[in-house]
Amino acid sequence: MRVVFSAIDLASKWTARLVSWLCVALVLVLTYDVVMRYVFGGATIWAYETAVMLGATIYVMGWAYIESKREHIRIDVLFLHLPTKAQLMIDLIGNLVFLLPLLVVMINTSIFYMLRAWRIHEKLAETFWYPPAGPFKTMLVIGLFLFALQSAVQVIRSLYLLIGRKSV
Repeated sequence: MRVVFSAIDLASKWTARLVSWLCVALVLVLTYDVVMRYVFGGATIWAYETAVMLGATIYVMGWAYIESKREHIRIDVLFLHLPTKAQLMIDLIGNLVFLLPLLVVMINTSIFYMLRAWRIHEKLAETFWYPPAGPFKTMLVIGLFLFALQSAVQVIRSLYLLIGRKSV
């Protein structure tokens, strides 16, 4: 089990490292758009939609890494003052009752829309650029799946720590 969990942790880490380079691409796209718009007076059609796709991909692909570091948003003012077992219980209940069921629904829905996008050659229509939707929706599914895997690992680790064993 340690090997599987380590592999999931490593996948989250390397996904975050690779996707972090999309931040550079996002800054370049936005810089190009601003320069074109305010220096040369010409708007770019593709920059807005590219920035949205890059930003959303960065967010979704980073969720698993954030979960592996246990850095998702919580009310730290209260949470940090609780005993360790109470913190583990809150994490466990939150993941089992709220996060994992939500992720299952989101993954199922995203897979449906991803397959549909590839099947009908769907185009994104926010601008008149009309980029293909399939690659973007595929990244969303991959990111959600990695997040669900990492969340499941965190649930099992919390259970182990709650029963008094060393973490796996």
